[in-house]
Amino acid sequence: MRFSELIQAARSNPSAVVVPAAWGQGRAAFGGVVAALAFEAMRAKVEAGRPVRSLATTFVGPLEPEVPASFEAELLREGKAVSQVFCRVVQKGQVVALVQGSFGGSRQSVVQMDAEPAPEMKPVEDCYELPFIPGVTPEFTRHLAMRWSIGGLPFSGSRERDMGGWVRFRGDVVQEPLTESHLLALVDAWPPATVPHLPSPAPGSTLTWTIEFVQPLAALDTLDWCKYRARIEHARDGYGHAAAALWSASGELVALSRQTVVVFG
Repeated sequence: MRFSELIQAARSNPSAVVVPAAWGQGRAAFGGVVAALAFEAMRAKVEAGRPVRSLATTFVGPLEPEVPASFEAELLREGKAVSQVFCRVVQKGQVVALVQGSFGGSRQSVVQMDAEPAPEMKPVEDCYELPFIPGVTPEFTRHLAMRWSIGGLPFSGSRERDMGGWVRFRGDVVQEPLTESHLLALVDAWPPATVPHLPSPAPGSTLTWTIEFVQPLAALDTLDWCKYRARIEHARDGYGHAAAALWSASGELVALSRQTVVVFG
């Protein structure tokens, strides 16, 4: 099932969405898809003209692929410019994820500050692409291409603080304008920045994830490459804290992200 078909399923019937195994990540569904489906359920509760500004996700437990799940969105408050929305993701009677979103229209303000410049990266064609290997790499990576330009590869024993490179959907995706749902998948496609520090494969998971979108979104489509960089700010006692950002190929800031991850190795 293509990403666009998953999104359409969430829009048409959010109370019974099935994530295929091809979008899995071990025994769980890919977190970027879970967040994207929740966002689609939440967006339906918000009036037009209020784009999403931030989403805060807590992964309570794994969402199983091939099992129906309900994305239960609720409008908490609607102010003059900002709407606060909450989504509970339920599967087999258990909460597996909680998402809180802030949607806000534009305001006039004297505060104007350009983003810091995007990192320099080698050209896409000169970067190593993580291959999709059935049974080795997560199932969802068949749909997303990641090319390393910064830091070490997963499980390489690296000690670098930064990790990143180029990312986009693979060629079988429907070519269409890039939305916030697509951006959730692109940002979460990358492993936690702590994973390259591990000398060999070990389990890990995201505990909390906050992402902020720069509005209006850059005019990109699903076949455009984007730049991604994550930076470990602190890691100890089995937990890591990292900040990340996504830019267009031309260097326009698109999204800011933070994760708290659990490291078992």
